Parts: sequence; C-alpha cells; structure tokens
Amino acid sequence: MNSFRKGFKLLGVSFILLSFAGLLITCNQMGKQSTEETPTRGKIRIFADESYKPIIDSEVYTFTNLYTYASITPKYKPEVDIINDFMNDSVKVIVTNKKLTDDQIQYLRDTLVVARTTTIAYDALAFIVNKANKDTLLTYNTIKDIFFGRIDTWKEINSKSNLGKINVVFDNTKSGNIRYFKEKFEIKEKLQSNFYAVNSNEEVIDFISKNPSALGIISVNWISNKHNPEARDFISKIKVVAVSSSFDNTSYYLPVQGSIYNKTYPFTREVYLISRETFAGLGSGFISWVASEPGQRIILKSGLVPATMPIRLIQVKH
Repeated sequence: MNSFRKGFKLLGVSFILLSFAGLLITCNQMGKQSTEETPTRGKIRIFADESYKPIIDSEVYTFTNLYTYASITPKYKPEVDIINDFMNDSVKVIVTNKKLTDDQIQYLRDTLVVARTTTIAYDALAFIVNKANKDTLLTYNTIKDIFFGRIDTWKEINSKSNLGKINVVFDNTKSGNIRYFKEKFEIKEKLQSNFYAVNSNEEVIDFISKNPSALGIISVNWISNKHNPEARDFISKIKVVAVSSSFDNTSYYLPVQGSIYNKTYPFTREVYLISRETFAGLGSGFISWVASEPGQRIILKSGLVPATMPIRLIQVKH
C-alpha cells in the first residue's frame, strides 16, 4: 500500500513537472510570437530626407495609431547620408527623391539584397522670397541664369528693384534639393559664390523672412499643407515665387498640386520609399500602407500629389 502511494506521489510530481515544462514552452512561444516582426508589428527606424519631415511625420503618426504594436522612429538626414546609410545596411527603409544608381543596385544584388523602390508622391521645389520683395514672377531661364552666375542682382531682373545682390540659400551641402538643380541644369563646376547652405528647410524659411535680398529653395512640402498650423505660420513669413515653364515665358505657375500634377511647374520630382528588407517586415507593411488609399489621402491632404491613386483636377474660376 505504501509503495502504491509512493508511486502515485511520484507520478503526480512528474505530471506537475511536465505541465510546468509545457507551460514554459507555451509562454516562450507566445513571447516569441508577440515580439516577432510582421507588417503591422515590431520596431524599426526609417531614415528620411529632411525635405519630407512634415509628410513622413503624418504618415508614421497615423500608421502607428492604427497598429498599436508597431513602433516606427523616423530620423531626418541629408540625402547623401541617407543613401550611404542604406548601402552599408545601417537602415532598412529610406525616404528620398533620388533613385539608386545601377551600380548601387548591382552592389546590393551581389550581397543577395534586392532593393525595392515604391513611388509614393510627386513633390516640387519652391523658390521663396522676403515679404518686401515685389519680384514674385521669375522665368525658367532667369533661374537658370542665376545658377550659372549670369544674373546675380535683382536689378538685372527688374530695373526698378531697390534690392541688391541675390543671395541664394538652400538647406544643406549634402542636400537632394541642390543636387536636383545641378543635374537639371547640368552644372559640373562648383556653385556660384552667392549660394549659401544652412542646415534645414526650416532654416531657409527663417533666413528668407529676415533678409530682403535673399532667394530661398525649399521642398514645397514645408508650406503646402494649409491644414497644418506650422505650415501656415511658415507661409505667412515669406512669398512663394511663380515660375514659367521651360518652353513658355508668358505663363507662370506656383508649385501647387495642379501644376505639379500636370508638370506645368518646371521643378517637380518623385518621392520614393526604398526598402532592403529580406522578408515581409514592418518596413514593408508601412510602405504598402503609404501606397494604399489611406496613406495616399494623407499625401493629398498635405498638398503633394499622390502617386498611386487617381487624381481629379477641378478648375476654379474667379
């Protein structure tokens, strides 16, 4: 009888140990599943061109509020640094207006990485001037001449102007904004001595608001969202220049959605999300969401042009 009880006790202890072990395995599996990265769960960083801080902040905020187990931390840098970080695998997802070169794509393929590029929006580069400047219409060729140094004073544009030398201000020496114009105008040499770099689009706006003779270059994303109090504050400090197309000097266009969409404004560009993820992780989920209808509606509301949803232009007659 005693041996029977002893055996029964041993059996009971074994059963408890097995149950406890099974519970540990189950908990471990549940913990693994809860921390496993999926398209809507996990923790990642994305590096973005500083030009797109307003729109990326909005996209990340909305996405992470919808998917509460997703944590996305955007970090804003100049274009050159973003591309370098992407190539050396410091980040899996980037936002830029520059596609990877064929050599960069091949280099990644040689390391068994496929870079996937998704166009999410169409953007424009805006020229801005001080509130005291009356010259808010510039031809395409005038801007080109300023870049080549053939025009460097406001009097050469308007003989009645009382402003002096044109000081052109842009966001960063590693900027995609200035790289765009160097490629657009095929400028091989250094920029003229009246071109100056600050540290951000926001600093460009601040500089222009305080310097009547300055001409600023910014991403229109910083001033395009009329629903954003910060953008409204920025636009109240400066004037936006209307520019003629490259083939017609009689009509001038502001960098607004309609002229960006039909490219009558001459300085437009695409915005890309580029991923090097090797699986369907949170980065892929975020990119898919931004390219879907909810993400594209945020882009539309921001004043940029969505790239993956149909656009209907409405002509307003005054």
